[in-house]
Amino acid sequence: MAHDIKNILEKYPDFKANIGIEIHVQLKTESKIFCSCPNNFGDKPNQNICPICAGYPGVLPVLNKKVVDFAIMAGLATNSKITQKTWFDRKHYMYPDLPKNYQITQDQAPICTNGYITIELLDNKQKNINLVRIHMEEDAGKNIHGTNNESYVDLNRAGTPLLEIVSFPDIENSNEAKLYLNNLKSIVQYLNISDANMEEGSFRGDVNISVRRSDEKKLGTKVELKNVNSFKFIVNAIEYEIERQINAIKKGEKIIQETRGWDSKENKSFLMRSKEEAQDYKYFKEPDLPILLIDDIWINNIKNSLPELPTQKFNRFKSEYNLSSYEAEILTGEVELANFFEQTCKITKQPQKTANWLLRNVLAYLNENKLILKNSKITVNNFAELILAIESGKINTSVAQEVFAQMANTGKSPNIIIKENNLEQIEDTQALEDIILNIIKNHPEEVKSYLSGKDRLFGFFVGLAMKETQGKANPKILQELLKKHLK
Repeated sequence: MAHDIKNILEKYPDFKANIGIEIHVQLKTESKIFCSCPNNFGDKPNQNICPICAGYPGVLPVLNKKVVDFAIMAGLATNSKITQKTWFDRKHYMYPDLPKNYQITQDQAPICTNGYITIELLDNKQKNINLVRIHMEEDAGKNIHGTNNESYVDLNRAGTPLLEIVSFPDIENSNEAKLYLNNLKSIVQYLNISDANMEEGSFRGDVNISVRRSDEKKLGTKVELKNVNSFKFIVNAIEYEIERQINAIKKGEKIIQETRGWDSKENKSFLMRSKEEAQDYKYFKEPDLPILLIDDIWINNIKNSLPELPTQKFNRFKSEYNLSSYEAEILTGEVELANFFEQTCKITKQPQKTANWLLRNVLAYLNENKLILKNSKITVNNFAELILAIESGKINTSVAQEVFAQMANTGKSPNIIIKENNLEQIEDTQALEDIILNIIKNHPEEVKSYLSGKDRLFGFFVGLAMKETQGKANPKILQELLKKHLK
């Protein structure tokens, strides 16, 4: 289900935008793409390097088969055609973090072509965002800029395996861009080929934006936005850049093909470099790697081992657990959350109550404390125990909020928290009746007003009774007794 967010083009009905996105996905292999160095994030600089990834003369790369497996998985999951005779190329450019002065990538024969990713728009309408290609390549190192105009090069990232996923300019606004990116991120996470962590750079993208008048068929001149590192910033950058180009066209200015960066503090793009002509990287076939032949057996083995993908899980959650599209969309957006939900349901047999508490309480707690599920103290077992305590009537919903807060902060069992704090729900009808009769006796004026037609005072009596029982009264029994005695 799509969520309606701002769309700058609503202000300019005489203009259209075309947006293509190039996403680099770092793969979760144990070693790098062409050598046996560890593929780890966050290690000390220049610790995971060898003569191959450091670009020493005369060394020979050896292809990591797992990278090819992951590329085929991504291709099948995005409805792509797998290229069965493919090869690598050299892309030549000089930069400090590229020690060979060329990058091993794919140019003429990408491993996947002609795929698409489906996004769900408002009113349950669907749209396919077509893919130009998915190809394999190695990542470059990283420049670290210090003080006094000094820069340092860390080559740990050099040789990290990448998939570059390139879309056609089928995306028409920032809303569609966000939906596309969410779906693509979910796919690679469900496949378990990447953690897709944007903060660590394992899912990073360049956005190409062009604007034209609505009656023009030819696409406008594209402007590239480089390395925008969050979905929020991508949305903001697209909105800004579309409006910037529209205002320039209305003034009669020419849009220049250029590369721009995004300043998230100032909320505006800035010129990085002009790019009037496409850069000539002087590609040629990589002579040190053989042609790669992928047969039907290889493809079918991977196809038969694919996990359930986000769209499949979304549809199943709606039918099997009777969830709304909104609930199913959020629960299946992250594979960890989807698995947590299903594991809890196996224990509780209460999918709706489980979904409600996950969506309202758990996600709110994680967002407030800037945590993810696996780094929190909320486990399937203690969360299921809480749901069962509510469902059995052991505690009411009000007390459950307090139990949840303690459980989330300490990791303690809800049953232990309930016992230690004497929070078990009061269901003794006689005890509750004595409390209610005493409240009625002590508030004759309020009783008189209620009986004269001021029905809202019923909540006043409920509040007093809950206060008297420290929130532990069974709400249903309490209200029935109040209605009986207030007559």
